[in-house]
Amino acid sequence: MAKPKFAYLLLKEHPYGREMLSQILSEGFIPEIIIEEDSEVGDEEREKFLKRIDGNPIAASIEEQSANFGIPVITVPVHNSSEVMPHIEGLELDLVVFGGTRIIRGEILDYPRDGVINSHPGLLPECRGSASPAWSVYHDIPVGSSTHFCDNGIDTGELLMRREVPVKRGMTYEDLCYETLVLAGVLMKEALMAYEAGRWGEMRRAQGESEHPTFRNAPEEVLEVVRQKLRDQTYAHYVD
Repeated sequence: MAKPKFAYLLLKEHPYGREMLSQILSEGFIPEIIIEEDSEVGDEEREKFLKRIDGNPIAASIEEQSANFGIPVITVPVHNSSEVMPHIEGLELDLVVFGGTRIIRGEILDYPRDGVINSHPGLLPECRGSASPAWSVYHDIPVGSSTHFCDNGIDTGELLMRREVPVKRGMTYEDLCYETLVLAGVLMKEALMAYEAGRWGEMRRAQGESEHPTFRNAPEEVLEVVRQKLRDQTYAHYVD
């Protein structure tokens, strides 16, 4: 198979999306269009992620990466069908790739021929929702990232890939957030490579159920427990 034709959606200059774009561009996967959401929600999520990965490097800006490859960038006030569909209709897309967005439902999910895919900074189905590295440490779930198809649920679509982050003693919460962010980009790159090789049919599988709920953003009291467990090295899944 050839490389897919795809649109890339992300919250404006989100560090998660910047890293993922850098990863997929490195293997020659160039989106037909980038659609950024410029909103208060986007600003809040960007600042939240920047705080989570504090002290770690950030990939080049979307503005710089898109200019280097001649990729058109469109800005919308919200990633919903009425705002996004006019920009992708007629592009005959194979895929839509999410690079850090709000929850998106509706017509966008049904438009591309071979689906909408997302990389989640947590292991699925064990850790759905927000702040996955924090909840993983809090509940002693292995830390990792997953690439999956998007449906109308929250991180519930069929799996393509998942991989654990090797957590070493002395790693901080910020380190874990950064490692899952980078791994999410790597898995998206590898998923697109597998698409090009015609391997998705053998890879995609149902997630199954999780004993945990779909998590919301971790409150400060949870983060305090997480940081203490990492300081005391009582987390259950160290590799050393």
